Parts: sequence; structure tokens; C-alpha cells
Amino acid sequence: MMEEGEEEPLLELGSCTNGEDHDDDYDNNKGGFRTLPFIIGADGLEKIATYGLTPNMTVYLMGQYHMGMTTASNVLFLWSSATNFMQIIWAIISDSFLGQFYTIGLGTIICFLGSILLWSTTMIPNAKPPPCDESSTHSCSPTFPQFVLLCSSLGLISIGAGGIRSSCLAFGANQLRKGKFKKTSRVKDSYFSWYYVSFTFSVLIALTCVVYIQDNLGWRVGFAVPALLLLLAVNRHLKLSDGTDVLYHYKNGSSNIPPSQKLRFLNKACIVKDPQGDTTANGFGTDSWNLCTVDQVEELKSLIRVIPIWCSGMIMYVNISQASFPVLQAASMNRKISSFEFPAASFNTLTVLSVIIWVLLYDRVFLPLASRVRGRQVRISTKTRMGFGVFLSFTAMLVTAAVESIRRTVVAANMSAMWLIPQYCLTGFAEASNAIAQNEFYFSELPRSMWSIAATLNWIGLAMANLVASFILNCVDMISKERGHKSWISSDIDEGHYDYYYLVLAGLSMANMLYYLVCSNAYGPLKGERNLAEEEDEF
Repeated sequence: MMEEGEEEPLLELGSCTNGEDHDDDYDNNKGGFRTLPFIIGADGLEKIATYGLTPNMTVYLMGQYHMGMTTASNVLFLWSSATNFMQIIWAIISDSFLGQFYTIGLGTIICFLGSILLWSTTMIPNAKPPPCDESSTHSCSPTFPQFVLLCSSLGLISIGAGGIRSSCLAFGANQLRKGKFKKTSRVKDSYFSWYYVSFTFSVLIALTCVVYIQDNLGWRVGFAVPALLLLLAVNRHLKLSDGTDVLYHYKNGSSNIPPSQKLRFLNKACIVKDPQGDTTANGFGTDSWNLCTVDQVEELKSLIRVIPIWCSGMIMYVNISQASFPVLQAASMNRKISSFEFPAASFNTLTVLSVIIWVLLYDRVFLPLASRVRGRQVRISTKTRMGFGVFLSFTAMLVTAAVESIRRTVVAANMSAMWLIPQYCLTGFAEASNAIAQNEFYFSELPRSMWSIAATLNWIGLAMANLVASFILNCVDMISKERGHKSWISSDIDEGHYDYYYLVLAGLSMANMLYYLVCSNAYGPLKGERNLAEEEDEF
């Protein structure tokens, strides 16, 4: 168990010199950029494995388990939501007990076991329902044991992936917290951007290579590949430094610092009512459930303050999570370029490529050029970038609705799937602008003791978004087919009205833009921006 204030062990790629912490040599011996490939590598293998299962899972559930479009979509929404919800549980376990290093390792093992179980559904004949046809006398629906096996495999993948994702981002940031990196905010800003590039690059491989294997070599080979990738991640060995486990205690005078007046009703939690009964002789609380430290109260305040802005990201993630429907759009359109036909599920790579392009242009073109023109370092605030991402997400829904409306008026087979490029690109730009800024926002506004939680807030927003998306989907489905009408989100895309559905999402996105503007204005100045100004004054 990690004690309060204890430092997370750093990855070591060199020798340990009597456990001393040399900040000047930090980038050469301990931490720094040399350790990041190992951390990002484990994270990347998990992303390739899990995201490689997602695009065609709708096809697998509808074809092999005979589920309808709405049922299959709800299963995927709940699976994605569970994966992201697990991260907050793992973040608490990581910060309080295991530490980030062991959390990543344990999560990888659990995720691997889940992928093996999912692969077994393709190998064991009785693990899924038999083929269904009109002359069949038996039920086409999965039996209870078959459904339990499917849910168990997806559940283990969710639990394991939650452990990996909850700690990798924060563990990497920890490697840059000392030495020459400590006062270089530009390095950390770039780290968050390029970490997201590595994430999207992993998703790109999943949406192309893994999806291609599933489409052309079948489910058995297609589901075996993610399992092998996770096995590779399990076998990667990273050595912990024996000399960097330093236990820090609170200074005697630190408890005399009064708490802030923001959310002051919480200050009662750190008031000592009985000095003899509430504290020990050395100043520690006798019951941590009844008496908190000032630091703990301030940490809770920081978390509460970011929640309204955090909520604004959910509608954007609702829009991003509509992965099943664009696949149906692409499948009904002309996907051929010359003699090659693109798989419908691989069109999601356009979103991934857009994220990478955005980061490249912003980090390597826009910021250096703007800094040169202004004669000083230029940095766009996280709140501005988050707001711009919300706006782009709204625009993406309008474009998607317009393209779908056009598709319905023409012969879809003759309409080029290249019409889908704008909506995919706008979605990718929105994700890159908002999600990266969210990570920076949480890491700058929350104390370092909450960095694992900060790393999971984005994913928890995605989890909530999947639940909200499922709720919206069911409401639209139920309301639109009243009085015998065909559902807007029918399994047959030509009989439904997906353009109306996307207009509903566009309306919610517009309301979300107004909500974000109110929350951003109410939040006030950013703590990270004040710290950056102080650092620039030092230089």
C-alpha cells in the first residue's frame, strides 16, 4: 500500500547510485524521455487490441449472435461505458494502493484473459448460437450460458483496459516531473499532444490492419490477433528502480495553512474538534474517515470545480461514439477507388488521421509560427481549445445530417463514399482540439496526488457519454416508431431516417455549446496559466 505523499516509482533504464535523486542527471539515468517508449508501447498494444475488436463487433453480434441493430448498438455502448467507468476505480486503487506501475501490469493480464475468452467464442461451436435460417426449428437467439460467456469476455476486457488506461498517461507524465523537464512547461504540453498522437496511431493500425484481417481471414484469426498483442504487452519487462522509493511526510507547519474560501462548507471536514481525541501525539488523525487534512479538502474542491466543464465534453463524446451508423452509411455507398474497395469499417481511419494531422499542424506549425510572429511564446488556453472542439463537433453533426439527407435522395450505390470525408474529418478535429485540451486542463488544475484520477476523467466522460448515447438512441427509436411508423434508426438504413437522428444530436450539441460558454466564464482564470506566467518571469 502506498502511503499518503509517497512518490510513484520511476522506471529506470540505468544503474542506481545509492538511491540518490540527482535532478541534473535525471534525463540520463532515471525517468525522462528514455522511459516513455516502454510506457506508450504497453498502452499502444492495448489500444490496437481493444479498438481492433470494436469496429466489426456490430457485424459479429448481428451475424453470429443474431442481434438486431438497436440491441447490438446498446451492447457496444454499455461495453464501452463499462470500460471507461472502470478507470475511475483503477485510478483510486492506483493512487491509494498499487501504484501506477503495478496497475498497468495487472490490467494487461486481465485484458489478455478477456480477449482469450472472446476468441474462444469463435473456436468453440457451442459457444454461440447456430446459424439461423427460415427452415430452422430451433431458436436463433443465444442461450443464457452463451450470453454469459460473451458478457464475461467483454467484462474482463473492460476491467483490464480500465487498469491500463487509468495509469499510462499519468505514469508517463511522472517521468518528466524532475530535472530539466520540471520547469519546461512546453515539454509537458507537447507530451500530452504526442501521447494522443500515439493513441490515435494505435487506433489507426487497429482500424486498418486488424479490421482487414477480420474481413478477409475470418473471426477466428481476427480475434486471435488482439489476444496475441496483449500477450506481447504482458511479456514486456520494465524494471523498477530500487533507489527512488522515497517516502515524504507532511511538514509540521503545513497543517497551519488555512483552506481556501471557495466551497467553504467543505472546510468543516478538516476542523479538529477534539485535539486529544482526533489526533495522535505525532499529529496524525486517529480516524481518517472523520478528520481530513487541508490538502485532502483542497483536492476535493479542485475536483468539484472541474466537473461542470467536464460535463460539457460528454455530448461531444456522444457524437464521436456514433461509430456503428457511419459504417452502415459507407456500406451502402460506392467505396471503390479504381479496382480496390475500401472496407466500410475502415472509414473510421479518417477520424484517426484527422487527429494526427491536427496535432502536427497545431504543435509543429501553428504554435512555432505564431510565436515567431508575436516575438514571444504563444499558447492557446485549454478552455479556448475545448470550446473550439465543442463547436467543431456541432458542425460535424450538421454535415453528417446533410450528407445522409443527400444519400437518401439518390441511388446510394452510385454515390461515392468520399462524401463521408468531411464529417469524419470534422469529428477528428473536434476530438483532437477538445480531448487533448481536457487532459491538459485536468493535469494543470488538479494536484499531483490526483494525477491518476486526472488521467481518467476524459475516459469517464466517454463512459457517461456511452450511457447517454444509449439513452438517446432508445428514446429516438421508441418515439419515432410510435403509431406504426418505421423507426428512424432502423436496421435497414434506407428505411430509417438517420438524417433526422443526426439533427437531434446537432440540436443537443448547440445547447451544449451554450452550456460550455456559461461554465467556462464561471470557472474564472486557470491555475495552470498563472503558474506558467510565474515560470516565464523566472526565465
